[in-house]
Amino acid sequence: MASDGEVKDIHRPDSTKTLLKNEALYEYILNMVVYPREHECLRELRLLTEKHAEGFMSSPPDEAQLLTMLLKLTGARNTIEVGVFTGCSVLATALAIPDDGKVVAIDVSREYFDIGLPVIQKAGVAHKVDFREGPAQPILDEMIADEGSEGKFDFAFVDADKGNYVKYHEQLRRLVRVGGVLAYDNTLWGGTVAMPDDTPITDDDREIRDVIREFNAKIAADQRVEVVQIPIADGITLCRRVV
Repeated sequence: MASDGEVKDIHRPDSTKTLLKNEALYEYILNMVVYPREHECLRELRLLTEKHAEGFMSSPPDEAQLLTMLLKLTGARNTIEVGVFTGCSVLATALAIPDDGKVVAIDVSREYFDIGLPVIQKAGVAHKVDFREGPAQPILDEMIADEGSEGKFDFAFVDADKGNYVKYHEQLRRLVRVGGVLAYDNTLWGGTVAMPDDTPITDDDREIRDVIREFNAKIAADQRVEVVQIPIADGITLCRRVV
């Protein structure tokens, strides 16, 4: 709640997407280890996205750095991304995977993706990106039905409609191989998941908080994956498929 009593959205243009309560500490992390190692095209796309009215929806650079590290540590070659926006995390993925790798990028509209596409092309990795426009669930179902696709992928990243996270998990668990990683963004939703139910937040934030709580509970109980919750950016849940 703002000092004037107004209840504001958890995520908005004037807020920083981090759970760190010390802005100076967050700036220290960015300036010490993130910005100096940020690829010039990632920086260009980040700054371009920040100018957009919905720019706060994008993955922050420290999260992109973490995803890059995970992709390289796991040797990922084939990946899926559900929820693309301008393509910041798609670009980070395409830069991290081998030249013959592929990221299947799914979004209901390519309007925002087209903003970032020229930068992805400039980075020389557009050939790794297979953009598919439309609702994710039927597209994922088509991929599952495609012979040879189950267990084909090494990594999946989801930053899309939170109400469908549980359904995406069931679909992606079939597409990602045993030992592969599924990553879900915004799983702490500004810390609201741990706040008392009567905490003053907007109706939209309350609705998202509730579905995120449900998702977190289901993932915590899912014995088919190993799970870790990371309090970076807005909360990232990592699952390693074991069955």
